[in-house]
Amino acid sequence: MKKDDKVDKASSGKKSGIKKEKLQTWIPKLIKKRVCTTFVEDSFSNGVLCQCGHVRNVHNILDTMDSSGGVTVTRWDYQKNTTESTTDAFGELEFAGAGRRHSYFLRLSCDTQPQIIYTLMTTYWGLPSPNLVVSVVGGEGCETIKTWVRDVLRNGLVRAAQSTGAWILTGGLWEGVARCVGEAVRDHDTAAPAPSKRKVIAVGLAPWGIVHNRQQLVNAQGSFPACYYVQNTSRDTCCLDSNCQAFLLVDDGSTGRRGGDTAFRANLEDYISHQRTGIWGSGSIEIPVLCMLISGDVRMLERVDTSLKRSTPWLVLAGTGPAADFISELLFSLASISICPTSPSVEGEVVEYLSDIRDMVRDKIRRYFEGEADLEKLVDTALSIYHNRELITVFHGEQERLYDFDTIVLKALVRASKRLSSDASEYTEELKLAVAWNRVDIAKAELFSGNIQWTYEDLDDAMTDALINDKPQFVRLFCENGLNILDYLTYHRLESLYRSISDSTVVYTRLQDHLSDRLHLSGFLPKMGPLTRSQSELAGSASIQELSLFEVSCVLWDLLGDVCQPFYYGPLGLDPKASNRKTLRQVIKLLQGKCAYRDQHCQSPWVALFIWAVLQNRSEMAVYFWEMAGESVLSALGGCKLLREISKFESETEDKVAMKELAQKFEDLAHNVFGECYQNSESRSFNLLIRVSPVWLGTTCLHMATVADARQFFSHDGVQALLSQIWWGSMDRSTEVWKLLMTFFVPPLIYTDLISFRKEEEVGSILEGHDIETDNMEDNDATVSLEEIIQNDGDAEEFKALKENLKASSPSKIWRPFIVSRWGQFWFAPVTSFLGNVLMYFLFLCLFAYVLLVDFKPPSPEGPSKLEFVLYFWVFTLVCEEIRQAFSMDNSFVLQRMKSYIQDKWNKCDVTAITLFICALCCRMFPWSFEFGRALMALDYMVFALRLIHIFAVHKQLGPKIIIVGKMMKDIFFFLFFLAVWLMAYGVANQALLYLYDPRPDWIFRRVLHKPYMHIYGLLPVEEVDAELFPDINCTDNRTLIEAGAEPCMNTYANWLVILLQTVYLLVTNILLINLLIAMFSYTFNEVQERSDIHWKFQRYSLIVEYHSRPCLAPPLIIISHLNVFIKRCICRVPSEKRKHFVLELQGIKASQLNMWEAIQKENLLSAQNKRQRESDTERLKTTSVKVDNVLKHMAVNHDHDRRLQLLETEMEFCCNALSWMMDAMSQSNLITSNRPPPIQRDLPPR
Repeated sequence: MKKDDKVDKASSGKKSGIKKEKLQTWIPKLIKKRVCTTFVEDSFSNGVLCQCGHVRNVHNILDTMDSSGGVTVTRWDYQKNTTESTTDAFGELEFAGAGRRHSYFLRLSCDTQPQIIYTLMTTYWGLPSPNLVVSVVGGEGCETIKTWVRDVLRNGLVRAAQSTGAWILTGGLWEGVARCVGEAVRDHDTAAPAPSKRKVIAVGLAPWGIVHNRQQLVNAQGSFPACYYVQNTSRDTCCLDSNCQAFLLVDDGSTGRRGGDTAFRANLEDYISHQRTGIWGSGSIEIPVLCMLISGDVRMLERVDTSLKRSTPWLVLAGTGPAADFISELLFSLASISICPTSPSVEGEVVEYLSDIRDMVRDKIRRYFEGEADLEKLVDTALSIYHNRELITVFHGEQERLYDFDTIVLKALVRASKRLSSDASEYTEELKLAVAWNRVDIAKAELFSGNIQWTYEDLDDAMTDALINDKPQFVRLFCENGLNILDYLTYHRLESLYRSISDSTVVYTRLQDHLSDRLHLSGFLPKMGPLTRSQSELAGSASIQELSLFEVSCVLWDLLGDVCQPFYYGPLGLDPKASNRKTLRQVIKLLQGKCAYRDQHCQSPWVALFIWAVLQNRSEMAVYFWEMAGESVLSALGGCKLLREISKFESETEDKVAMKELAQKFEDLAHNVFGECYQNSESRSFNLLIRVSPVWLGTTCLHMATVADARQFFSHDGVQALLSQIWWGSMDRSTEVWKLLMTFFVPPLIYTDLISFRKEEEVGSILEGHDIETDNMEDNDATVSLEEIIQNDGDAEEFKALKENLKASSPSKIWRPFIVSRWGQFWFAPVTSFLGNVLMYFLFLCLFAYVLLVDFKPPSPEGPSKLEFVLYFWVFTLVCEEIRQAFSMDNSFVLQRMKSYIQDKWNKCDVTAITLFICALCCRMFPWSFEFGRALMALDYMVFALRLIHIFAVHKQLGPKIIIVGKMMKDIFFFLFFLAVWLMAYGVANQALLYLYDPRPDWIFRRVLHKPYMHIYGLLPVEEVDAELFPDINCTDNRTLIEAGAEPCMNTYANWLVILLQTVYLLVTNILLINLLIAMFSYTFNEVQERSDIHWKFQRYSLIVEYHSRPCLAPPLIIISHLNVFIKRCICRVPSEKRKHFVLELQGIKASQLNMWEAIQKENLLSAQNKRQRESDTERLKTTSVKVDNVLKHMAVNHDHDRRLQLLETEMEFCCNALSWMMDAMSQSNLITSNRPPPIQRDLPPR
């Protein structure tokens, strides 16, 4: 019972990265070996050897009497004459001189439970779970293998294993068929690319007693690795084959005897056949196991019969050797004979009939296996094999093609599964096998060619298998052949998909964290201390089945933040504005009930699957789901954001790089799709950027692109055109800056033609009123928009007439006066707000500088001055503006708003400046801290002045320079680290050599750090270094006087060393380190300068958004705008009109039309890309390769037909000769007389 518990614990592990120390304690406790304990004399060795193959003195018991009856034991049996003991050979195996990866090996008893070994191989050794197991048996010893058999193994078996992800079980020795399989695997590893090498796993099962040099493997503590020397010979030997990834050395206590591994091998095959394929056994079928018989002796008949009784299918290669030829001929001979007649007339006829069959089988056995004594037992075995003939497939290698060997294997397994499951469809089983092997080519050719009508029920399980095990080609195939994704994806199935996420991913860890919080709160899992590794694995595997959509929503919120509303809150019935703890309690209460939401169909199935695939970094599947999902631009940007956030938590370098590459791919897709949209319609593409998405829960493309850091997307001309339109407001985008400045200082110029304003706003407002009128009509579908009216010149004229009719028909309509409207169009534009803020900020800095330099008076009664109070009020208005910016963030909670606000680096600068100013203000009010307050005020002025750099972001040439400066500041920190090390080393050495004793801290700082630093800039007081130039000053070497304040004298000893150190120091700093800094700056400059346009366009967006949201008045007059905004928003509840510039809410037919238009542009882009890909040289080479393969297949078929025609011609010639001989004989005899002459052969007429 304890042993079973240990097995269960070992089986529960899922991760392969187990330390070698655990192997040393785990394996010897469960795995045993067998030792012969009873000496049973071998008559052929003159009493020297036991029948087990060992000599006499290695046995513990020399008595050969049977313990039960005292009868002498004459036949050795491992069950009676051996005992189990702890194994002493396991670990890793290194083949000396082979230069290959290490293999795993294990010595085990033949009675070992197969589930322990399977767990060891998949969990601890890290072998991938197989989708197919092919057990190659027969052909042992120094048997000659035919050439076509080698071709079957190399071009058929290994290729099928690589395409299906199979394990190949072989003999594991460098002999016979096992050697041929190893060579085929080796050739595959040499020629195949790196991702395909791990798909072919060769596992060697060999008897421990026949392995050559097996003593090199013995180590009771385990070998990591064991060095194994292979005999250098071209002949077959019993050495281990270095081409196998793992070795199972089965020990039955004997040595030099074959067949000790047969029983364990059959048990292992049977156990694997009951495990399920896929990740964590998530596949729709059990792992198919196929035994391949090549040659074989008479013992192989019993082996075949035993496996057939366990319903294991066999593939027999006819023409390879005795056992294989016997079985193939047996099946062929008895195929037309019924062993049990249905209605015999006489009972004796049945007996006679069966006797004839047994005689025929007996004759075949004598012919193939000469000298066998127990013929009746072999006959019974042969008839039992024939009884299970449905599980046997015969392959005639010399007659059939090798190109479709994997299809032959598939058919053999389908045939066996059809026999085992009477209610299963043959096509369904074949589909499951094709999915398990990821052979979409077989599925397309055999199952989806149009002859089979598939239903949703047939494809349901296969679709789940393809999704979980990352087989996007099958997902595409199923969706194209009858699977409706709307009916398939329910919330319950979506939860099951998230439960199947691999535990090695970052997303799994975060899901597990949120799930643990919920289970702890609900009471399912008590709060415990730190768990061990095994305890955490058990807890994780048990609780992952409790995963719900709430944990998925929490992970998406962690990754996306406040970009959009929380996902899946609608189906769960949760309030996004509620607190986290309240929401968690609602979820616990909901999940304790019936969970009716799980039966609902997902509202946006393609987007849900897209997010699921992106979280697992499944590139091909995510791209396919993106193609099928709506809102292509926003979905691609969403995938980019998710991947870049996940990559921040990923520790594996390869996974991190793959995520970043996929994120960049989605950003490029968003850029290309939007480019296609912008070329088709500028106005619709603008709506696409600011349209609120119901699928992505309230976000827009611009917002998602900002948080995703999609700089390439922002660099598109269409995005910049929209930003320029918003930046200039109602003014023409081509307005010169000098006109803007002149109008700013002379406001009446607004009403002149100095600045031109766009007319589209008026047109849009008229049409908006017209849309409202048409929407109120009975036919709500007749909606008119600007894009649908203005299509050509004729439409423009009709629109002009419509405009005049509207003006004439509504003379009493309410229009704002021209003076007020034009005034608002100028002053409410973001560019005007920016200009005003810049000018007023310069004025603020001038006031600050004047107060700090001229008018900064001591505390009362002298100060502060009036101008200083003006400065305080000005800073107060700046504080009010920062508070408005913080609380205007689109978040529900105050803490989240503050967090979003502080993430901006310029907001951090503002907070720092304001905090310093408040501290300086408090300090300057008291006499004892006045000077300190003035110093803080001086530092604060520097911070306020540096804040002015932000305005350069709007300039195309100066904007990228800000980014360059920021990156160079990072380079300086690295440079200062190297400089500080060298400076400290030189400063301390220089101080120690020049001054014997000087305890003054300020002078130590000056001489150790400050003076060496100033040496870099050329300040070299030679008189302080060279002893010949030391000045004559009053100094002393008395320590007491020095401590009292006297000047210490300079030390002249080793002065040459001081000069040498200074020379080396200047050489390193001024030449090496300074040039290193210049090189770093040059690299940074070139790197940013190459993408300066992209950086500037992305940086420009944040500046436009900031000044678009700001009031039109600048500080200190901005306080008036703040009061106005407070009254409108908080008291009158009037919504902001500016919000519509970045947020557009579309519903009904307008939203559908925009989505349809975007989908059409995406299809056009994908079609163009596919066309370019088909016309590329790579695709042409692939097409040519496929055509050449087809030609070779047809040539093989023609060759087969020619061979058959030659055989037919030979048979016809024989028949003709026989008939001719009969005619001659009959013509010379007198038995038959004819009245007519014999027929004459006619020649073929000429063509």
